[in-house]
Amino acid sequence: MGRWSNCPDEVESLKNITINDLKKLCYLQPNVYLNRNIFWTNQIGERTSSITIVIDTSDTDGYITFDYTYNQSQKINYKVRLITRPSNLGNGLLWFFVCPSTQKVCRKLHLNSGYFLHRTAFNGVYYEKQLQSKKWREWERMFGSFLDDKIYEEMNKKHFKKYYKGKPTKKYLQLMKKINSRKVVNFEDIEKALLL
Repeated sequence: MGRWSNCPDEVESLKNITINDLKKLCYLQPNVYLNRNIFWTNQIGERTSSITIVIDTSDTDGYITFDYTYNQSQKINYKVRLITRPSNLGNGLLWFFVCPSTQKVCRKLHLNSGYFLHRTAFNGVYYEKQLQSKKWREWERMFGSFLDDKIYEEMNKKHFKKYYKGKPTKKYLQLMKKINSRKVVNFEDIEKALLL
């Protein structure tokens, strides 16, 4: 008889709420009281889920209340504290969540086991890289630049700037360095890797 699968959850696949998302939606500002909905969509743009949030802030702190139904049966309503800290650039304040479970200060909360919490609050949740086999990690170390299409995706983004005032940008030079490193792979290394 086979064993039960013990596939842990991956951080990258969990629904999340970030401070940046709230700021882009203009929900996170000092001295506001907002009652809004947040929606998640699938890859083709259809809404898959939503939650109601209530944001109540003062100048430097506040609360966000999450109100939603989990697994179509369990009603959940709880508050997460919001705090601010001075920017290290000296230009204003940055907002943060305070995880109600771990009390960690963070900018992203993940949904697992019914609650939006800091990722360390969950047992058995790992990053995708942590679940890769040693052999796959070795392959990625040796041939990662060949396997990574994100370099080309980033260079072809709508507002990506290759040049500024006639000079190549730092980001463009970094990406070109990664692309040029692809030409240096020795195919004997590929044969050795296949024999491991």
